[in-house]
Amino acid sequence: MTTVDPAGSSMDVEVPAQDPRRWWVLALLSGLSFMILLDMTVVNVALPRIQDGLRFSDSGLTWVVNAYVLAAGGLLILGGRLADVFGRRRLLLTGVVIFAVSSAVCGAATSPAMMVAGRFGQGVAEAIAAPASLGLIALLFTDPKERTKALGIWSGLVALGGTSGYVISGLLTDLTSWRWIFFINLPVAVVVLLIMPRLVRESRMVRAKNAGLDLPGAITLTVGLVAIVYGLLQAAEHPWRSAPVLIPLVAGVCLLAGMLVIERRAKDPLIPLGFFANRTRTVVNATSLFFMAAFISYTFMLTLFEQHVLGYTPLVSGLAWLPLSVAIGAGIGLGATLTPRLGVKVVTSAGFVGAGFGLLLTSMIDTDTSYPGGILPGMIVFGLFAGATMPAATTAALHGVTVQDSSLASGVQNTMQQVGGALGLAVLVTLALRYSGDEIQRGVDPQVAMTEGYALALRVGAALMVFGGLLVMVLFERVDPELRDPTAEIVGETGAGRSWPSSARPRGRNLAGA
Repeated sequence: MTTVDPAGSSMDVEVPAQDPRRWWVLALLSGLSFMILLDMTVVNVALPRIQDGLRFSDSGLTWVVNAYVLAAGGLLILGGRLADVFGRRRLLLTGVVIFAVSSAVCGAATSPAMMVAGRFGQGVAEAIAAPASLGLIALLFTDPKERTKALGIWSGLVALGGTSGYVISGLLTDLTSWRWIFFINLPVAVVVLLIMPRLVRESRMVRAKNAGLDLPGAITLTVGLVAIVYGLLQAAEHPWRSAPVLIPLVAGVCLLAGMLVIERRAKDPLIPLGFFANRTRTVVNATSLFFMAAFISYTFMLTLFEQHVLGYTPLVSGLAWLPLSVAIGAGIGLGATLTPRLGVKVVTSAGFVGAGFGLLLTSMIDTDTSYPGGILPGMIVFGLFAGATMPAATTAALHGVTVQDSSLASGVQNTMQQVGGALGLAVLVTLALRYSGDEIQRGVDPQVAMTEGYALALRVGAALMVFGGLLVMVLFERVDPELRDPTAEIVGETGAGRSWPSSARPRGRNLAGA
């Protein structure tokens, strides 16, 4: 067919048939993301065994978790931009290789330093692979309804990866060895490396011949984010006004301010400042902080409550998370169905508020709480509404994004989620532990004090969720689920990328298949 570009010249474009293999690619990408995010939480239940096996100190053990969060939170935006510039398939496969090697290092670790290095490598792998994965999905599914469904499946499996880590960790730790929570990643990585190049073509943003990567912006952004995440993590062990917390936080803020100056002047900026001009994208990324702060803190504190107060074994504690995974899966299906009918704003807002209510129900726990009556109801409500939020929120994060910046948009969203998780651990968990410590000093029974501390933090998390839902309802625009210019950057096409009106949008070759 012939269409007309905005300059008035005609051009012949090819209308592609929908390739059925795109769903196989989605399954592969979702499985890979599931595996990578699984390893963020899979160590939690196994931490006591890892500590005994490698002789970690109490303070050093926290870095088994912190090293992963630090690397992923600091490098995600850079990883997203590198995927857009150098090729999404290339960066995805690079991330898989790094993840496989790092997992092998963790599984074979003979010292604390070896384990922490491996965990840092796993975080780097997520920062490289996750934005490239979501960017490829945005390219493969050009139909808005299909994209909403695909993004819901992808984001849901990623979330299930986070919650399933507790179950898998409990099973493997009790039945085999904690080392298998890392070794199990290796066959999945091999399958991806063998199949992915056969199913997906390379794609990257269209760039001028003399364009270069904004290295000063990349360095200041990455180091600034690493400093901020590091400062937040240090707040879990030190007072907020102490040097270990304030110095990295202040340094990180200064570096990010410097990055804004660099980006304003850069010829080819790492992050075009206009990216943040879209109100909906800005709000959904900001509220991701609240969502993940509450989510990660909820899973972390409830695991401690079950094992330290209720006396659950690692296996029982892991299995106790199964209903959350089921509820999230059901919520994802519900959200993907309702979003096209009710709109992104309504579903996202309702999901935040409903998840907050689930946390409030959970905050009713006490030392005599039973699982069916005290833990399960809040878990189901929280999982159902949190799952329903995920497809809509991911669609909002891509609102108004050209495919030129699809991986960047994913990197920004994932970065906010990682920083939100770090913030939750630094603030909410610390709030719970310090409240418990104060109560114990006043003579309160330690288990009672611990339970009251967890309950207080859960109520704060519920308030953050509700506040996020109100922000979404008030500030979201009408979200168009269709990316602009969805085929402008197929490899082999030349010329600068253009933004086409919907009536004159060119259709190029599929990315799935050769």
